[in-house]
Amino acid sequence: MFDFAPETDAAGPQLYDSLVEAARALVAGERDGIANMANIAALIWQFVPDLNWAGFYRLIDGELVLGPFIGKPACLRIALGSGVCGTAARSGETQCIADVHAFPGHIACDAASRSELVVPVVRDGAVIAVIDLDSPAPGRFDAEDARGIEALAMAVAEAI
Repeated sequence: MFDFAPETDAAGPQLYDSLVEAARALVAGERDGIANMANIAALIWQFVPDLNWAGFYRLIDGELVLGPFIGKPACLRIALGSGVCGTAARSGETQCIADVHAFPGHIACDAASRSELVVPVVRDGAVIAVIDLDSPAPGRFDAEDARGIEALAMAVAEAI
């Protein structure tokens, strides 16, 4: 059994360093990518405050397909270039959106979501998935959050 918890006063880089360390420990030795994504989604949910959705979309046959997550039911498939997730997957660039309602083509899976952070997971130079975080708070995510989730994506890319 694993018992990971962020330090109660951890914030910013400290929080994300702890998250990455816990994720590495969690996936060590496990070869099943779906199981690893499920545990990582749960870990993100535990560590990162003010979320209403945390999980993965996997790139399969040229489209994003819903992977393990925590939150309300979500869109099953997203075309590359569509919405925040599809934009991140197509461009290979992190999307940090302060107001999802102002994002052209935003896909509203949960009307309560106000801001979103989507980070591509890259393995062998190709996007294989995205990590998607939603928050009911406008402007919830910043460059520090983006760097932290990018570090997480790099740390677990081989395990998913």
